[in-house]
Amino acid sequence: MPISSPEGKDWTRKKITDLAPASVLDVGAGAGTYAKLLADARPQRLVALEVFEPYVEKYGLRELYDEVLLGDARTTELPAADVVVLGDVAEHMTVEEAQDLWRRAGEAAGRAVYMSIPIVHYPQGELEHNHHEVHVVDDWDHDKVMAAFPGITDHFRGEVVGVYERRTD
Repeated sequence: MPISSPEGKDWTRKKITDLAPASVLDVGAGAGTYAKLLADARPQRLVALEVFEPYVEKYGLRELYDEVLLGDARTTELPAADVVVLGDVAEHMTVEEAQDLWRRAGEAAGRAVYMSIPIVHYPQGELEHNHHEVHVVDDWDHDKVMAAFPGITDHFRGEVVGVYERRTD
């Protein structure tokens, strides 16, 4: 959904701000959650990748980000950034697509990748006439995430959401 659970957001904000990245790529920007989260410690360059064009206007993404790219994270080449955030996008893909995105995010990230994902049974259908909001995989759990995504270096495990860090520096 364009707005995600607050679980893990403080942990993610601290991890990213401690890195003091010059650039951040927010994959699946939705309502601009991560731009708002990093507003007090804004990187020099903040780029959004969003698949659903109506969100760009509805949530004012052009005002929140330096650049907004329209495209599907499964097929769009990810631009290089110090930090890549996969904020609640992996559950909208098959396991194989999510693993490929994780791999490509690691290649694009100069310092770290952060992935936020529901770690409980969390079905979701289409929202706001956006079929990309459907949870393709709605039964991730912490152990499945740890097994499916290589290179995890740290994590936050909440009641509903897990956030996983992969350092690339």
